[in-house]
Amino acid sequence: MFNNKIISAQEALKKIKSNDTIVTGLGGSEAKELLTNLHSIASEVENVTVTTCLPTVNADYFMNDKYKNSFRMDGWFYTGGMRKVHKNGNISYIPNHLHLAAVRRLDYIKPNVYIGNATPPDGHGFVSLSLGNVYEKRMIEAADLVILEINNKLPRTFGDVELHVNDIDYMIEVDYDVPEIPDAQPNEKDLKIGAYIAEYINDGDCIQLGIGGIPNAVTASLMNKKDLGVHTEMITTGMMKLAKAGVITGKQKNFNKGKMVAAFALGTKELYDFMDNNPSIMIMDGNWVNDPYIVGQNHNQVSINTTIEIDLTGQCASESIGSRQFSGTGGQVDTAIGAQRSQNGRAFIALYSTTKIKDKDTGERVEISKIVPQLKAGAAVTLSRNDVDYVVTEYGVVNLRGTSIRDRVNKLISIAHPKFREELYKEALKTGLI
Repeated sequence: MFNNKIISAQEALKKIKSNDTIVTGLGGSEAKELLTNLHSIASEVENVTVTTCLPTVNADYFMNDKYKNSFRMDGWFYTGGMRKVHKNGNISYIPNHLHLAAVRRLDYIKPNVYIGNATPPDGHGFVSLSLGNVYEKRMIEAADLVILEINNKLPRTFGDVELHVNDIDYMIEVDYDVPEIPDAQPNEKDLKIGAYIAEYINDGDCIQLGIGGIPNAVTASLMNKKDLGVHTEMITTGMMKLAKAGVITGKQKNFNKGKMVAAFALGTKELYDFMDNNPSIMIMDGNWVNDPYIVGQNHNQVSINTTIEIDLTGQCASESIGSRQFSGTGGQVDTAIGAQRSQNGRAFIALYSTTKIKDKDTGERVEISKIVPQLKAGAAVTLSRNDVDYVVTEYGVVNLRGTSIRDRVNKLISIAHPKFREELYKEALKTGLI
């Protein structure tokens, strides 16, 4: 049965028609071979939409504007490549909370084709979708045509990732390396922020972490904790290190005891090796994992996310710089609200107090505050001021839960860079916040 469904990438590409809507997997679950070669059929098709999330391949079909009449991309989460070519007009963002990405999209449009990757089938005919099921299985079930790239280098994972070959139309045998994200080394600011957050994490807490320097600094600061649990949208290399060190055991979880629960994973080869045939890891449907109600079933749930900019009332712009789409909502709202529904739960938003931008007049880079009186014009509010909890910079931690605007102004100014505090206070008066 397996052999009868094997075709070449070129044969698979011929099955894509004009006006098709294609969905591919998130991050390391995308169909790298097909996407890399998709541009080769540009002269044969037009108006093909590829729906992506956090793509790891800067493929020609969307990076090269000469193919924009043939292909366009709708994305749940932007990357650097997508930001670079957004101006070409063939890429658009899909506003979403990650746990509703598949559900809401399917309310709007159903895919003609799903393309992704999976492990080789086991003796019972089941492949593993390996690195994720944020929306993948829901899209597979909805698609008219399912084509998977079968890669022996993918880790075989457990949970809600099994798929029988009967449910796959065609398979392509590949052997490319699994996409990796380097383990970013935290800088001095990251380490300060990580240490602040670690003070609020207790033995036995259940954690959710994002990706980057600040989350990595948090994991580095947790090495002296005991029996932490994991319920997170994404399993990271930092979490793997904590598990290997015996810090993450899940023994005190009241929900999925002993299991690291996630919707997807992305990191280093060491992480993928750790995940392979590891029964302590459950990769589950993202609609379930990130549902704030489900997140809140975990006692002592701690959510740790980052933002680009926060105003003095607590509004967090975590996905755009003004009207320019930078990344995506992802699971920030899902996990922040979920953690606050949890018994003794806490939700942290972390950011540097400042950043540097290029001055339009001089061309020189100038330092600006990331705590601002008002968000930039057109900025998307990712986490509303109603849902913000703890906020952390390298200057400290403040708790905004239940506070008035007056209190928020004073608290947030106290963790802003000292050289901007007086100016922020004056602007708060000028704009009537206080």
